[in-house]
Amino acid sequence: MLTINRLDQADARLLIEGAAARATEIGVPMCIAITDESGNLLAFERMDGGKVTSITVAQDKSFTASAARKATHEYNAACVPGNLVFGIHTALGGRLCVVGGGLPVMVDGEVVGGIGLSSGTPAQDMDCAQAGIDHFMRSRA
Repeated sequence: MLTINRLDQADARLLIEGAAARATEIGVPMCIAITDESGNLLAFERMDGGKVTSITVAQDKSFTASAARKATHEYNAACVPGNLVFGIHTALGGRLCVVGGGLPVMVDGEVVGGIGLSSGTPAQDMDCAQAGIDHFMRSRA
């Protein structure tokens, strides 16, 4: 039998709070998705002005980061023609996302969930996702 550590709703709110604060600072309204360690949606927020098309993208980024236990930008770097992993973005009905902005949430070396952001550039999405994780980790201390 396995004991599984996963984010709860309070954790998800902290992640969203930190990411949304950074998005507000940079002036880019975001769609923010939080998933558990298996990639199932726990919480979602579309900030006022967040792109409609980013609703699904943010969720897919979070899904990829938690279920595959790898940041989406890491897949992006590897998913190029000629590499053995090329084409992985078509797996799982296209849910595996290779656009930067999805990060696994790690606690004590274990993936407990994921955060995915979309509406800005990949760099902005990654920055806000990291801000969410940083806020969450500070709150745990």
